[in-house]
Amino acid sequence: MKKVWRTGLMIALIAGLAACSSPKAPQATTGQSGSAVQTEGGAAGGEPKGGIAVYGFHDDTMTFWDPSDSYANEIIAMNNMYETLLRYNPRTKSFDKELAEDYTVSKDGLTWTFHLRKNVKFHTGAPMTADSVKKSIERTIKRGKGAASIWDSVDKINVVDEHTVEFKLKYSAPLDTVSSSGYAAFIFDADALDKNGEQWVNEGHDVGSGPYTVQKWTKGSELILTDFPDYWQGWKANNFQKVVFKTTPEANTRQQMMEAGKMDFTDQMPIEMIEAMRANPDITVEQTNSFQQLIMQFNTQKAPLNNPKVRQALAYAIPYDSIVKDILVGAGEQSRGSIPKGLWGYDATLAQYNYDPEKAKSLLKEAGVTGGKLTLTYLSGDEFERRISELLKVEFGKIGFNVELKSMLWDAQWDLAKTQDPTKRQDIFLLYWYPDYADPYSFMKNLYESEENIVFNLAYYKNPEYDKLVEEAKKVSGLDRSKAIALYKQAQEILIDQVPGLSVYDLEYVRVRSAKFKGYVDNPAYPNVVFFYDTYRE
Repeated sequence: MKKVWRTGLMIALIAGLAACSSPKAPQATTGQSGSAVQTEGGAAGGEPKGGIAVYGFHDDTMTFWDPSDSYANEIIAMNNMYETLLRYNPRTKSFDKELAEDYTVSKDGLTWTFHLRKNVKFHTGAPMTADSVKKSIERTIKRGKGAASIWDSVDKINVVDEHTVEFKLKYSAPLDTVSSSGYAAFIFDADALDKNGEQWVNEGHDVGSGPYTVQKWTKGSELILTDFPDYWQGWKANNFQKVVFKTTPEANTRQQMMEAGKMDFTDQMPIEMIEAMRANPDITVEQTNSFQQLIMQFNTQKAPLNNPKVRQALAYAIPYDSIVKDILVGAGEQSRGSIPKGLWGYDATLAQYNYDPEKAKSLLKEAGVTGGKLTLTYLSGDEFERRISELLKVEFGKIGFNVELKSMLWDAQWDLAKTQDPTKRQDIFLLYWYPDYADPYSFMKNLYESEENIVFNLAYYKNPEYDKLVEEAKKVSGLDRSKAIALYKQAQEILIDQVPGLSVYDLEYVRVRSAKFKGYVDNPAYPNVVFFYDTYRE
């Protein structure tokens, strides 16, 4: 009965989606429609007949539409519409070739040459060439938004021939890592994007080369992608024809849809719901490693947290084991340093703070601080952050601090953190951080390197010695990774001693998917992304 009902649902959805349109997101006349307009026989390699995949997401999927600027939730959809030269492989900890079929690096690490695939088309119908790569990356660099800084090492991009592009670097950066980023590394039809303009792309259009292209977008509701018939890898019968990213903030609703077989994959489910779904044979629950950490940043420009001993005291007042066991229910582990486990640069020999309230009180006495009032801000709607904040209020209270908790929307939380007067900012800022690309520089630079204009160093920390170590590590990482790791270790030891902030725990993702949804491999370099071309339904 369930099998018949599900098949009927898929047929009804296909018919409904093929007929739908949106005045806010009109379909482009070229390349923005999928299987409904395929020529007989479909694309080379077959025609997808696998039905519709549904991803239930806790928030609105799309924030930024421009592939140069993308830097938010839309990563889950953009990586199905757009592609990069390489893709990080978590199993081998190396890089798979995507739009590049091969690449070479000079002995000095300053010249990277990519040989491109010859049968790639953009959704606009234009072919991908070396000129496309050059224009895509140069446009991203010029706009300077999102994660564009990952290309800081690039001095010049040369078109060698139609399918060969050469990158000349200022220093030996790991361009394989950079070019595989889930942000700011997309290759796209820059000519079409510039011709149609920002309003056009922001209405819900794409200019990528990925397996799926936009069919319809309803802001705050859903994004529907459909197969691109001329996709360079071709199509198999069990590939999904369409992918729906459905905005579903209510965890109860997502649970009901998963149990009813109306959703294939979802994220950020409360622990108690996950435990209930584990017992359902129609649902698979998996726990996987991530590169994501919960970060606590202290306002180093405001008393009493301008005193390192006070910051150390707070670090000793955190009940790490209780957070991991009672709040995460084992879905993570205490961080060791500022680089997450599994990412190169992680060092298991680094010291950790442990829960020691008496040590905390002793440090406060040395600092001449008897307590006081602190303000802690966290993201509204994040259940883990709420529970942890409430626990910290109790524990910091035990050593003399009265903590005011402020649950805030991200924009409001970030705006407060960037207030010109340091004394009017929060004392403690909680946030999650995961890397722009699979490189420790994303953590070490963004969170603690000196900033003239405040962005993500919300500890307001300034240490020239730390800055020098991090920048030197970045410059040698492409040629001598062992040296880079040693430099990053020295930089982390400074953070552990000075405690401008600390990583509380390395999060483990808990993935909830239909038991019939196959082919999914979690990739921590692309958080929450499902590469739907690789998946199918049994």
